[in-house]
Amino acid sequence: MAQSLDRLKESPSQTAGPYVHIGLTPNFCGIGGVYASDLGSTMLNGETRGERIELRIRVLDGTGTPLKDALIEIWQADAAGFYNSPAELRGTADPNFLGWGRQPTDMETGVCLFRTIKPGRVPVRDGRLMAPHITLWIVARGINLGLHTRLYFSDEEKANAEDPILARIEHRLRVPTLIAERQGDAYVFDIHLQGEKETVFFDS
Repeated sequence: MAQSLDRLKESPSQTAGPYVHIGLTPNFCGIGGVYASDLGSTMLNGETRGERIELRIRVLDGTGTPLKDALIEIWQADAAGFYNSPAELRGTADPNFLGWGRQPTDMETGVCLFRTIKPGRVPVRDGRLMAPHITLWIVARGINLGLHTRLYFSDEEKANAEDPILARIEHRLRVPTLIAERQGDAYVFDIHLQGEKETVFFDS
């Protein structure tokens, strides 16, 4: 006998909760023996070419409070503008640079720290060069689908002005939400999820 389904309701959607960190950064969570180190935690070695930089990234909610349980992945070109990917046909990427990283935000400060290199410029299909940039993917509580954005550098004014992606952003006043500011030996970047300073997010 067929069962009537008209009384069944859709259950509420669920966020990833703590399982993002347990599954993707077990060492950070105190779960040893899965990986020698969490995947993506180290992007370079002593032979990596390019200017070494430190990225300090925070994810802020609508009240400006840092999320302390977010996780961020980054993808970027090497110092010469080549990606560490089989799809890279323009040249050979630096074999000593991973080009991909994954870090959780600190559970006390909400700061996510990456040690990487400043990327080179990469062309779009028509040959115009994009400014040096890093692509970010963000997940956290309350985010059902990962958010995708970019990080550009405050000391690359000329390249930023020429960047065809930045030029396509509808409201030019929102471009600064994609610029990481140089502070001492690091670049500092805040990702605002809501409010007047909401970061520009891209379709994945």
